[in-house]
Amino acid sequence: MFRGLIIGGVAVFALVLAMDGNVDAGKDKASIKDVMKKAMKGGLCGKVASGKASDEEKKQLISLFTDLAAAKPPKGEEASWKEKTKALLDAATAGDGAALKKAANCKECHSAHK
Repeated sequence: MFRGLIIGGVAVFALVLAMDGNVDAGKDKASIKDVMKKAMKGGLCGKVASGKASDEEKKQLISLFTDLAAAKPPKGEEASWKEKTKALLDAATAGDGAALKKAANCKECHSAHK
C-alpha cells in the first residue's frame, strides 16, 4: 500500500511538471489568414496607424505581425517576405503610423506572395 502511495505521488508530480511546461507553449501562432483577418481586414492595423488604438491593441498587432514574420510565404521569394513583414513589425513596434501605413500596402505584398 505504501508503494502505491509513492508511485501515485510521483505520477502526480510528473503530471504537474508536464502541465507547467506546456503553459509557455500554449500560445499558438496565428496563421497568415488569421493575421489578415484580424489585423488588416479587421481594421486593427489602421487603428494603430491612426494613433487611436489602446496599448493592448498595439501589443496584439505586434504579436500578430511577429507571427506573420515567422510564417513561410505561400508563394514568392522568402527574402521579399522577410523584408515586407519586417517593415510591418518594425513600424508597429516603433508606433510609427506613417511607416505602418506605408508598409501595409496590400497590393504590393499580395502580388508578390498570394
